[in-house]
Amino acid sequence: MAPSLVLAGARVVLPTAVVDDGRVVVEGTRITAAGPADAVSAPAGAEVIDVSGHWLVPGFVDIHNHGGGGASFSGTAEEILTAVRTHRRHGTTTLVASTVTDEMDLLVRQAGLLSELAEQGDIAGIHFEGPFISPCRKGAHSEELLRDPDPAEVRKLIDAGRGRARMVTLATELPGGIDSVRLLAEHGVIAAVGHTDATYEQTVAAVDAGATVATHLFNAMPPLGHRAPGPIAALLEDERVTVELINDGTHLHPAALELAFRHAGAGRVAFITDAMDAAGIGDGRYMLGPLEVEVSEGVARLVHGGSIAGSTLTLDRAFKRAVTVDGLPVPDAVTALSANPARLLGMSDRIGSLEPGKDADLVLLDADFDLKGVLRQGEWVVAPRLP
Repeated sequence: MAPSLVLAGARVVLPTAVVDDGRVVVEGTRITAAGPADAVSAPAGAEVIDVSGHWLVPGFVDIHNHGGGGASFSGTAEEILTAVRTHRRHGTTTLVASTVTDEMDLLVRQAGLLSELAEQGDIAGIHFEGPFISPCRKGAHSEELLRDPDPAEVRKLIDAGRGRARMVTLATELPGGIDSVRLLAEHGVIAAVGHTDATYEQTVAAVDAGATVATHLFNAMPPLGHRAPGPIAALLEDERVTVELINDGTHLHPAALELAFRHAGAGRVAFITDAMDAAGIGDGRYMLGPLEVEVSEGVARLVHGGSIAGSTLTLDRAFKRAVTVDGLPVPDAVTALSANPARLLGMSDRIGSLEPGKDADLVLLDADFDLKGVLRQGEWVVAPRLP
């Protein structure tokens, strides 16, 4: 067995405090101790790495991600793993693979492949974004493939996921929407309100039926209005709802992000990437499902129509922007990037915080919040890059 690993001297973000001179002890795949240096001793024979001047935070958890590294989660097993590895190198140690609108038979087939990779532990499950969304707010989804959320068809996707379906985004105002929300809740699958043209009242009804997530709040839904507040107000005000935010500087104005945090609080925000193939690669032409995308200066848009088509974001960049541009306290950023999405996935007993008994998923950041190391289940994905 490999010797114990001790990361010493960093500012360690624990669930209840930030420890300035902290230690995290890893044995095998698990954290065995985390706390102040004077309270955590190094086991005999342990490998001790001095990471003074750095931050140690939990591995990031992304519940909405379509791909990266030039590959998508709509592709082959090897393409899926390419995307997973790309995001791991940017600190995302747990990832839910998101699909895009396509023919039902193709989605069912892809769900089978993704469920196999989830069973192997490569991904944490499947998120179906579409085809049950509004043509009025379709974004980068193919309109001719959209359909109403018939509970029988929603059930078909759940079954295809073989217990690995984690979330379904749907426009709950469409025929069958509320019944589909109830179906998802009964099967332990997150019902997410998104790509929706719902009114405030319709959104309230969806949450009462069991919807618990707002898919990329503000994007692909009616804007907040003073006479017709729409879904944004309903989703922000309800304590049962966690709101996704894409913090890339393109999808949201900083004031919108501040509004979400002010009204939902850090405990109800989950930062996501909504990444597509270009994440971790760069500008160029890509495919998002059946649609062609042009990425220019890091912004992805449909070639035909110009709609924003996902993002090229990675969660290390979302973290840095949160604390250096948006001015969020580091613990709040950690909550939004790790603890909250872990809770939504029902995995808080294993991931989302630096505590004894949990998976040894850690991200090492320097004083400027640039990524310098990634540990996943006790193995270095990115070995520490230290001065």
